[in-house]
Amino acid sequence: MNRTLRLTAAAALPMLFPALAFAADFDGASLSPLWGVPFAGILLSIALLPLLAPSFWHHHYGKISAAWALTFLLPFAATYGAGLAGMQLVHALVAEYIPFIILLTALFTVAGGIHIRGNLRGAPGLNTAILAIGAVLASFMGTTGASMLLIRPLIRANDDRVHKVHVIVFFIFIVSNAGGALTPLGDPPLFLGFLKGVGFFWTAQNILFETLFILGVLLALFYAIDRHYYRKEGVLPVDPTPTTPETQRLGFDGAANFWLLGGVVALVLLSGFWKSPVSFDVFGTDVGLPGLVRDVGLLLIAIVSYKLTAPKVHADNQFEWEPMAEVAKLFAGIFLTIIPVIAMLKAGTQGPFGAIVSAVTRADGQPDPAMYFWATGVLSSFLDNAPTYLVFFNTAGGDPAALMTTYASTLAAISAGAVFMGANTYIGNAPNLMVKAIAESRGVRMPSFFGYMAWSVAILVPLFVLSTFLFFR
Repeated sequence: MNRTLRLTAAAALPMLFPALAFAADFDGASLSPLWGVPFAGILLSIALLPLLAPSFWHHHYGKISAAWALTFLLPFAATYGAGLAGMQLVHALVAEYIPFIILLTALFTVAGGIHIRGNLRGAPGLNTAILAIGAVLASFMGTTGASMLLIRPLIRANDDRVHKVHVIVFFIFIVSNAGGALTPLGDPPLFLGFLKGVGFFWTAQNILFETLFILGVLLALFYAIDRHYYRKEGVLPVDPTPTTPETQRLGFDGAANFWLLGGVVALVLLSGFWKSPVSFDVFGTDVGLPGLVRDVGLLLIAIVSYKLTAPKVHADNQFEWEPMAEVAKLFAGIFLTIIPVIAMLKAGTQGPFGAIVSAVTRADGQPDPAMYFWATGVLSSFLDNAPTYLVFFNTAGGDPAALMTTYASTLAAISAGAVFMGANTYIGNAPNLMVKAIAESRGVRMPSFFGYMAWSVAILVPLFVLSTFLFFR
């Protein structure tokens, strides 16, 4: 029961993806790597179809996501039986996808009801300050909460800039990912560690310098790039948000949503700390009372926020449901197709990906922090960082007392890799794709999947290489 409670509580956090628990008779070691083809297919669809067939993708991305999910589920049912396939489907939906979507919807709705009034000017100094504020907020309200709160005012502040794509890209790097590295509230893998016994303040104490280094370099680099573009291209001749006495006054509309945002954070924490023996069996998946209370509470908060927020606030924020619908449809496919991939990783050295697990251990049998940093990080770029963290946490021994002391450098590497490298792709962390969708709905021509990776490879990868030599040798 304790294990069930831990897994149920972990499902409460932002960006917690599927496959943390499996039926006992589902052995990832026996799977062929070909079971990963549907997952690779949906990733390639997200990467290529918006470029090759943009109109088709825009109208049918939900159907494409469903098709890849069926490409996994139907052969799996034929091979292992409809019963096991049904259990995996129910577990992915009930224990993971539905709580995930409920939480994102609550954050999306509440943050969409807060309008930061005032025609902010997207000069380099202001933009850098917004990113820095977002980095601080991310560790206390989660990367999703901070991203949803600040992305709209940032876009509005830069709506008269000629070049602004780099602003959104760095926002994803800093606010949607690296900023959440200091507390278990910031990112799901750290909360998983907390539930496994890692101290609440351990991460802040042990990767503080790594986090400050990453954030400091990114903020300085952003300021230099933004200053270059600002001086070179300037602004549009006509500001889409013209200055009036009303727009000049800085303030908040819909400020009651801040209290609701606090309620979201409280419910997430409650589901992690509350231990209840009450649970419900849903076709083989245990649903604990804390998780159920959390999800119902989040739905009520979303409804109250939407009803309470004045239509003018939603209009000023250009609030619409399409970004949320896109995330919901795409991640439904990802949640299902990722099941066999995580199962193969969980099989450890005996599984199809055993070489990856073996690579993190030195010849003398001691863990290699640098390899843990990169193995956790690279997989977190394309898989969910929460189960990836858990896989390598257990590979390193799984004893929180030993990992926090004797092998502290290894746990620090796992934690940093899982959080930092979620920024490498649009799908590395849930708010990445949400920020992209919101920016595109506001007319910003965001890079393609590979175009975004060109930014991350050019900026983040060298920074992670330098961090390896500085902190994880």
